[in-house]
Amino acid sequence: MVRKRGSVSTAAAATAITLGAAAFAGVAALGSLSVYVARKVIIPSKTRREDLRILGCTENTVLLSKTLDTLLPGQYGLWFSEGAGHAKVGAILETGPNWVSRELIGVDHGDLATATRGSIAGWFYLDPEQLGATHRDVVIETPVGPAPAWLIPAAKKTGRWLIGVHGRGVRRQECLRAVEVARRCGYTSLLVSYRNDGDAPHSADGRYGLGDTEWPDVDAALEYAIANGATEVVLMGWSMGGAISLQVATRSAHADILKGIILESPVVDWAETINYQTAAQHAPRIVSAAARQLISSPWARKLTGQDESIDLARLDFVTRADELTLPILLMHSADDGYVPPDASRALAQARPDIVTYDEFTVARHAKLWNYDADRFNEDIGGWLNRLP
Repeated sequence: MVRKRGSVSTAAAATAITLGAAAFAGVAALGSLSVYVARKVIIPSKTRREDLRILGCTENTVLLSKTLDTLLPGQYGLWFSEGAGHAKVGAILETGPNWVSRELIGVDHGDLATATRGSIAGWFYLDPEQLGATHRDVVIETPVGPAPAWLIPAAKKTGRWLIGVHGRGVRRQECLRAVEVARRCGYTSLLVSYRNDGDAPHSADGRYGLGDTEWPDVDAALEYAIANGATEVVLMGWSMGGAISLQVATRSAHADILKGIILESPVVDWAETINYQTAAQHAPRIVSAAARQLISSPWARKLTGQDESIDLARLDFVTRADELTLPILLMHSADDGYVPPDASRALAQARPDIVTYDEFTVARHAKLWNYDADRFNEDIGGWLNRLP
């Protein structure tokens, strides 16, 4: 059979057009996914992800589906009914093929008996009253407006304050777990809120800055502490709160009053964390690189909704390790599952002169107190007592 040359050219052209269209569609899909990832990193979530099933409860027990979190030893908060309910759960009593029975310490609010979905959280205490400690509700005047905070005085006035900075997607209740050991060591605790966390005012764009824009709100809390009698201050940051605390330590005009930093499951390098979380969603590595480019580039602000791009290099304290001068207690779990410990290890290795590093296992992300409260308190108490 003789094929006409014109028909071959036409077929080749059609194939080229098809391949070109497919390539364009692939690039467009990667671009859309990159924008989605970038926005997910910086936009505060309005709902709590309920990733476990509540199978039943009695007065003293609760039956949960088997997940990595429900299998964690220790004591935890159990959120349910789309955040409308909260309970405290304790020791694992029994496990089955797909269920876990745990001690039910108590229900703070909500109807657990009718709940079907929930999530395990590091939040255990909901307010200072549950600690049996005297406290005052105070207001910090931040650049975005008045932000509520809890002031929990030490038993005796010493001039030593600990400012607690919570992580991404949670509130100042997260910091209550450190109040007991802080008071024992003579520290007044100031647990703060910051822009876009659900307690403090929103920024104009309503976006997280991953520490690059939130630090002035914590700096305002530092000013408040100084104005109210603080003579030396320790910052304690959980997760993204660690990134914020490191920014305060290196950018505040009041940094001379700081005596040390405690970091619990911190983000020491956001690029590594974004890479890790993107890979966990089985997205191509190029998507992570593109997402980081989007949130750090002024030209992409219309795509991400940011008023300011984020300087990711300024948030990388592995590279900037030589700029740190304060003593640091750094605690991380090897199996964090959200913020990988690699950057924490690298910082500890780069600055053994100032970093005391304690690596947990099993505890997962920002749940070190929940997993082993004795070790958590001993680590912090011993470190605080060794500060000059």
